[in-house]
Parts: sequence; structure tokens; C-alpha cells
Amino acid sequence: MGYTGSLNLLYRYITQGRVEGDKPVTIPQRFARLLLTRPENLRDKDTALLGELTEACPEMAELASLAGEFAQLLTPAEGNDAKLTDWITTARAADLPHLHSFANGLELDRAAVDAGLTLPFHNGRTEGVNTWTKRIMRQMHGRAGFPLLRHRILLR
Repeated sequence: MGYTGSLNLLYRYITQGRVEGDKPVTIPQRFARLLLTRPENLRDKDTALLGELTEACPEMAELASLAGEFAQLLTPAEGNDAKLTDWITTARAADLPHLHSFANGLELDRAAVDAGLTLPFHNGRTEGVNTWTKRIMRQMHGRAGFPLLRHRILLR
């Protein structure tokens, strides 16, 4: 629209206060990674950042607590189904709408979720083979037929 200045100057004007700030902005993806990483695997500066972010907002502290409790349920053990019921009750009591929808999704197939949280058996190996086969099919899309796909799978 007639701007005659340089792109660099425009970029600096638009991002002023963010680029020159003393502290970088924490994006939601990084906060999610901090929440979902095991606490013993976090670096010291990441642990400090997570502490700052959870202290700044009570909803974030509640979210971090609920995410940690749910992560502990993911190791199959007896009694996890009862703990899941308690967790769902706590999550529904929290003022976090996305957790409400997650809890509702868990309730939709509760038998399968209970089996996954209590039994030591899983189909991870089968799902890995399915994912690998689909990747090969996507790589070969439009270039070859079933005989070559079969050959590549058998030569694995």
C-alpha cells in the first residue's frame, strides 16, 4: 500500500517489545512439552521455568498437577481404574474446559481405558508395524503396485 521502507525496519516495528525484551516469550508448545516431560528428565532451567509459569497462574498450577497425576496412571498397575475415577472427578471439578472434554472422551470407552491402565499387555508392536507399512505405502504412492510393496515388506 505504498510503504517505501525496508522489510527489516517493518519487521522490527511489528515485533518491538518481543525481540528486544529481556525474556523470551514461552510458546504454548514449549509449555506443553514442559508439562508432559517427566520431572526427573527436565533440566534445571526448565524446572525453574515450569515453576515460574505455574506460580503465575492458578489454572496452570492445577493443570500441571492434573497432568502429573494422569501421567502416573499410565504405568499399568492394579487399582489404576479406581484412581482414574478419582482423577476424572477431580478434573471435572476443575475450571478447565479442555480437561472436561478429555475426561468425557475417557468415559466413552471406559472398558478399554481401564484395560490399558491395569493390564501389562498392549498392542504397541502391532501398531508399530502398521505405522511402518503405511509409511512405505505413502513413499511408494503412485509408483508401484502390490508386488513391490510386498517385496519391500518381506525384505525388512
